[in-house]
Amino acid sequence: MNKGVKILLTSALGIGLLTGCNQQAADSKNDKDMEQKVLAAEKGEVEVIKPHQGLNQKPIPLKMERVGPNEVNVEMTSQITDIEIDKGKIYKAWTFNGEAPGPVVVVNEGDTINFTLKNMDPAIPHSMDFHAVHASPSKDFTNVEPDETGTFSYPANKPGVFMYHCGTSPVLSHIANGMHGTIIVKPKAGYPTDKDIDREFVIVQNEWYKYNDLEDFTNGVPSHVVMSTKALKEGDQNTNGDTFSLKDKPLLAKVGDKVRIYVNNVGPNEVSSFHVVGTVFDDVYVDGNPFNHMKGLQTVMLPASGGAVVEFTVTREGSYSILTHQFNHAQKGAVAILKVTETGEDDGTATMGH
Repeated sequence: MNKGVKILLTSALGIGLLTGCNQQAADSKNDKDMEQKVLAAEKGEVEVIKPHQGLNQKPIPLKMERVGPNEVNVEMTSQITDIEIDKGKIYKAWTFNGEAPGPVVVVNEGDTINFTLKNMDPAIPHSMDFHAVHASPSKDFTNVEPDETGTFSYPANKPGVFMYHCGTSPVLSHIANGMHGTIIVKPKAGYPTDKDIDREFVIVQNEWYKYNDLEDFTNGVPSHVVMSTKALKEGDQNTNGDTFSLKDKPLLAKVGDKVRIYVNNVGPNEVSSFHVVGTVFDDVYVDGNPFNHMKGLQTVMLPASGGAVVEFTVTREGSYSILTHQFNHAQKGAVAILKVTETGEDDGTATMGH
């Protein structure tokens, strides 16, 4: 055998061995990847989309500034933040300001809202759809691309309790992944019952499904239906949509208090039959508009996005369950506790609930 043939054979053998090694390494990597996916499936874990893997952005506070008698600047961020929706269960949520539901926005009837959205999501465009405003959706609710900022302006001329949400397609994915919240437009003349109110709270109901699963969002049933409270002023309790926070640390009221709740069902899919156990609603303003005044209701039906102002009087000490009377959803977590004591302070006694 001549020297040239030997070199060719040796080279071919080396290439073959190298190719075989590379193939074995690739096969080994594929086997490990498959093994990890199987283990994750067995543990009930989900595979986060690649741009969001390991991403847990620290919540950026809502920024609001009144710049005129009838003009307010509102700045929010869209970001990816881990939300504990049930004890030990973390959801890689798409959020406004690192909260799900997002922070409550409060403006006055007749205000012009100068709105800025900063998109901190590295991969996905987001937008804002305020149900409380008159706008051109194709111009005023447009997408803000990753790492960019958009500014829009619109009037809030109707009082009430309204939903806001990301309006980027597919809208269902953005809402169900956590991009929802409540905007309250306070009526110019207030509510007829303002002078009687002792305590005010915001309650938001939402649903959770399989992570980023449009099929489950569309055709499935929620794994968790939950309630949160949002701070109306600094120092107020402020929670995410989970099954436990408003049971472990209930809202507080004093015997004899007339309580007002701004309630909003942000869905995205289910109806809420809003009810407070142990009382009857003295006054209800459907969608939060003073014109829509009703009295003596036991339950308020809230469609997806529907809001209301409900008011009731607590006459005895104890634990008052705030829930949806669709008990399959209450069973999945949609219960909050209002603890009523003689002083209005937590007396340390155990609470009871549905």
